Amino acid sequence: MIKATLEYKSLVLDILTASFMDNKSVNYIIPQGDQKHKRIRSLMDYSFEVCSLFGKVLLSDDRKACALLVYPDQKRTTLKSIWLDTKLLFTCIGIANLFKTIGRESKISKIQPKERMCYLWFIGVNPIDQGLGIGSKLLKELIMECEKEERPIFLETSTMKNLPWYKKFGFETYAELKLTYTLYFMKRNLDT
Repeated sequence: MIKATLEYKSLVLDILTASFMDNKSVNYIIPQGDQKHKRIRSLMDYSFEVCSLFGKVLLSDDRKACALLVYPDQKRTTLKSIWLDTKLLFTCIGIANLFKTIGRESKISKIQPKERMCYLWFIGVNPIDQGLGIGSKLLKELIMECEKEERPIFLETSTMKNLPWYKKFGFETYAELKLTYTLYFMKRNLDT
């Protein structure tokens, strides 16, 4: 696993855009239609930038999987973060979805604990390479990294088939949020 710098940004965006095209949570905030692919890529661009500022962007050694981590306790409002949020509104979410997105984020924020953590925002494997253990290897390495940093890992998923996969790695569901889909809140405590 390597830290993905700016030179890998396009590859990371390719992997995540392809991996999340049919994701219920992503599609809840992204206007559907002929601009869907472009808007999802814009979301992944935003996420890459935020994680570069306040977390880590990780890439598997074979460059077929990536993960975006945020450290919420390190997030700050800066001119760049304001610019990124503004750009996200106009290139991704759109004015029509603004209040729906703010409402969802407010509900999520009320559920997420306010503690020192690694927040796994996105993890994805190039779709043609899924099912080969690449994502599992990256997740194991990510867990070891967060263990070294003494941070539990938190995430949300709207993909039912991912629940057993995360549970295999020690994650447990601690809450659910019903929207037009169900969002499962999961955590992995530090190994003792």
